[in-house]
Amino acid sequence: MTADIIRDRVTNVLHALEHAASARVRDEMGPRFGIHSDKAMGVQMAAMQAIAKPLYPDHALACALWETGWYEARMVASMIDDPALVTPRQMDAWRADFDNWAIVDTVCAKLFDRVPHAFAKIDQWAALNDEFGRRAAFALLACRAIHRRGDDAEYRRGLVLIEACATDERNFVKKGVNWALRAMGLKASPALQTAARETAARLAASTDRTARWNGKDAMRAFAKADDRTSETSP
Repeated sequence: MTADIIRDRVTNVLHALEHAASARVRDEMGPRFGIHSDKAMGVQMAAMQAIAKPLYPDHALACALWETGWYEARMVASMIDDPALVTPRQMDAWRADFDNWAIVDTVCAKLFDRVPHAFAKIDQWAALNDEFGRRAAFALLACRAIHRRGDDAEYRRGLVLIEACATDERNFVKKGVNWALRAMGLKASPALQTAARETAARLAASTDRTARWNGKDAMRAFAKADDRTSETSP
C-alpha cells in the first residue's frame, strides 16, 4: 500500500469521525467522564466502533491514524490493528502517548491483550513512574485475566506486581491495580482466584490506606460474586 493511499484512507476516516462528532459529546468528555485530550472531536464509542468495523485488520492504517494525534483516530486505530504485527517497540511508542484512562483501557482491551509479548510489557510498565504508563500495566493485566489469555505462572507474577504497586495512591493507578486484582479473583483459574483472594486479604490488613482500600474493595467484589453464585445454585 503506497503512502498516498494510506494518506487518503486516513483522510476518509477523519472525515467520517468529524461527521459523527458532537460538540456536546466533546464538552462532556472531561467533566462527565474524566477523559481529557488536547485533540478530541467528540465522537461516541458506538460510532467509533461502527467506523472501525469494516476496516479491520489494517496495521498500516492503524499506525497512520495513531500518528494523527486525534483521540478518536487513536481509538479506531486500536480497533483495527492486527495484533500479530504489533511489535514491542510499537507498544512502547503508543504507551508513551497515553494521556487519559479511556485510551489506555481501550488499547489494552482491544489490541494489546492479544499481542504475544503482552506480559513482558506488564512487567516493564509496572515499574514506570508515569501514571498512565503504570495504569496501562494493570489495565493490560486485567484484560488478559478477563479474556483468560496466558498461563498461571504469568498471572502469579502479576499478583506480585499488584502487591508491590498497591500503595500507589494516584487515582488511575489505584483503580487499575484494583481492576486487575478483581479480574484475577473472578475470572482466572480456580487456583489463581484463590491466590488473588489471599492477596486481597493481605492488602485489606495493610497499614497503608491505599493498599487497604484495594484489598477491601476487591474482597467486597468477590463476596458479591459469591452471593450471586450461591443464589443461582440448585
